[in-house]
Amino acid sequence: MANLKEIKRKISSVKGTQKTTRAMKLVSSAKLKRAEEIAKRSKVYAAKLTELLTEIAQKMQQSNVEGIDNVFFKENKNPKKVDIVFVTSDKGLCGGFNYQTIKRTSQLMKEFKNSNVEVRLSGVGKKGIAFFKYNQVDMINEITDLSSKPNYEASTELIMQLIEDYTAGRTDKIILVHNGYVNMIMQKVSTQQLLPIDVSTFDLNNSVSMSEIEIEPDDNDELLDALVVKYVEYSMYYALLDSLAAEHSARMQAMDAATNNAKEMVKKLSVKYNKARQEAITTELIEIISGMESLK
Repeated sequence: MANLKEIKRKISSVKGTQKTTRAMKLVSSAKLKRAEEIAKRSKVYAAKLTELLTEIAQKMQQSNVEGIDNVFFKENKNPKKVDIVFVTSDKGLCGGFNYQTIKRTSQLMKEFKNSNVEVRLSGVGKKGIAFFKYNQVDMINEITDLSSKPNYEASTELIMQLIEDYTAGRTDKIILVHNGYVNMIMQKVSTQQLLPIDVSTFDLNNSVSMSEIEIEPDDNDELLDALVVKYVEYSMYYALLDSLAAEHSARMQAMDAATNNAKEMVKKLSVKYNKARQEAITTELIEIISGMESLK
């Protein structure tokens, strides 16, 4: 016969867990609204920055039939060293949110290493850093408390180190991986090549000029360099904002599922408790009746 006190203790424990997961869901829902709004506003700025970069790249391409002669646009067909930056959360309890980023980063590392390309890994977020450290993967940067509290200055400091190595020729490519926000129930892993700029992603032939920018030949490199650096810096910062919104949506989903599972478990335990109680009562009645019969 099942122990009634043990079952009752389990029911109480599960109900306590249910209250916690429900509270965490509500907290994540509130944080998501704010993070989503910030990410949306930042996305508008990022889009305008991309439009401006596209327009300048188009004008420079028109003035040079051989294409854009700039270090930030020169694709190395045989890279020897690649920087990969990944963004994960600092906290857990968000389902498979971090796993998707870690999985994609691991795939990229394997692909490059199979091609004899050296990979330098930079990690943002405790969960991803902990995973790669556990698997004895060396990282040149380990940044914590940034994905949970995105900061433009801190993200710029990180990415500028990699930009300097790229311009100095110490690396051939910079790739950014993060799990981004799509909507309240969906996240999508994004793999973005920050440098060199992939002009194939820009519609140079059909872009419409939205400004009155006039570019002098002598100013080309200076203007383009400054714009590309700003573009890469903001891409890194936007990835942090986008990842934070996705993290809150993933945690909200995970806590909602956990709350529902706890509710179902309470129901099952309650049924089990009632059955055990009935068995106990029946056993007691049988013992009483048997005792009375033995006295006759």
